[in-house]
Amino acid sequence: MDLKTLTSLSGVSGNEYEARSAIIKQLESMGISYECDVMGNVIAKKGDRGPKVLLDAHMDEVGLMITHVEKNGFLRFAPVGGIDPRVLVSKRVLVGKEKIPGVIGAKAIHLQERDERTQVIPIDRLFIDIGAESGEQAQGKVKAGDYVVFDTEYQELSPGIIKAKALDDRVGCALLFEVLKQDWKEIQLYAVFAVQEEVGLRGARVAAFAVEPDMGIALEGTVCADIPGTDKEFQATRLGKGVALSIMDRGSIPDRKMLNQLVKLAEDEGIPYQFREATSGGNDAGAIQQTKAGCPVASVSVPCRYIHTPCSLMSTSDFEAARKLLIKFLESVEGGFRP
Repeated sequence: MDLKTLTSLSGVSGNEYEARSAIIKQLESMGISYECDVMGNVIAKKGDRGPKVLLDAHMDEVGLMITHVEKNGFLRFAPVGGIDPRVLVSKRVLVGKEKIPGVIGAKAIHLQERDERTQVIPIDRLFIDIGAESGEQAQGKVKAGDYVVFDTEYQELSPGIIKAKALDDRVGCALLFEVLKQDWKEIQLYAVFAVQEEVGLRGARVAAFAVEPDMGIALEGTVCADIPGTDKEFQATRLGKGVALSIMDRGSIPDRKMLNQLVKLAEDEGIPYQFREATSGGNDAGAIQQTKAGCPVASVSVPCRYIHTPCSLMSTSDFEAARKLLIKFLESVEGGFRP
């Protein structure tokens, strides 16, 4: 399944049904066995001997949830996952199962007091406008508890540079499908399309408990800050400079043998790589590492500008570098890890 298809799917944390259904359909077309657990994770498996390797990518995305329908037809909402309120005003959205189009609104600058113009508009002063004339009309289309996704079209801005919503972490899901195309005979590969990462790494924790892997790798679309106004030492990763390898983040410290092996393979194979030069944030590796008896983990990521916003950017060359490195690493651990 390609990135255009994956990023077009709705899958806000806790409401991953559309994304999950499409992933299951793709797995079935590939003839790959899978199971769904109580949380909603999809766990695909290939290979029946050798070390258990869990590859994880979360299918959920940040979004919004309707909390109240005003009498005048405007919709109040809350964020699902970490979203900066500054990126929300005037963004197009799709509300509920029927994907009712709407726009996030706020008081016009002409009507704002002087001090309001210098402050970030808090979420409780924002609303979604679906063009309803009354609360009754709005409630005929949406209700409290409905999920909201950003209405962002996938597009190639220039050769190899794409913009889309939900690159965090549909890019990881695309990598899982690439790995599942290969034949694995000396490893037991568990490809986990996890739920609810954006609200606390919940799905990965449950999946890892069930699988009890010998090692785990989180596949992520990670922060990239090579933008104007950001000093080089604070850029974390850079677009087009290769797959990103974490040395530490808020949730985990990668196993040094696994990290060294990834670096060695990248250098031996001429695969461009970079270190994620930031320790903030975290991903499912933190949950996998601590589940049950625990296991060594690493994170392999694709740099994405503007994650956790309605629109992100990534380079297909970084995706290709991640794909090649993952396959080489899995080949190197077939039959047992030999750093």
